[in-house]
Amino acid sequence: MREHPDTRTRIQEIALKLFIEQGYEATSLREIAEALGVTKAALYYHFRTKDDIVTSLAEDRLQAVQELIAWAETQPRTDEARRELIRRYSEDLHRGRHHEVMRFSERNQTALKHHPVMEKTRDRMLELITFLVDPNDSAATRLKNSMALFSMHAAWFILKDDKLPDDERQAAALEVALELIQR
Repeated sequence: MREHPDTRTRIQEIALKLFIEQGYEATSLREIAEALGVTKAALYYHFRTKDDIVTSLAEDRLQAVQELIAWAETQPRTDEARRELIRRYSEDLHRGRHHEVMRFSERNQTALKHHPVMEKTRDRMLELITFLVDPNDSAATRLKNSMALFSMHAAWFILKDDKLPDDERQAAALEVALELIQR
């Protein structure tokens, strides 16, 4: 079944907004259809279930992470390659609606805990971390290098009430992440 990209994107945007505001479990397909101004049958043409919408949102993110993993696999294990991985991750994270997907995941952890695509996302993140750490590093160094990746996510949660423009939030997170990377 071919989907019109604008319709698919609009459904994802509206569903994501409602999932964040009301919660995943409290949002129905009927409410998503109403917010879009379409019938439930029209929504079914693109997504049969809420899980299908969640999967589509996560798969967009997974594709970006998988591309970064593929890049990292071709790089030497140097401090500069680790820093470049962090820079690329930062750029990707601030494209599209990834921070909204993170907020959705954080606010709906219980409902999504065992969702297959979320488990796949966690696995990809752990795979990405393997490029930032070396098993021979001290525990503190492994933790710092791993936290570099997560510091970019933290900027959206810890600084959420600040009146920072997104580019300043991104710059602050990247600065912290790059300071954490070490050998």
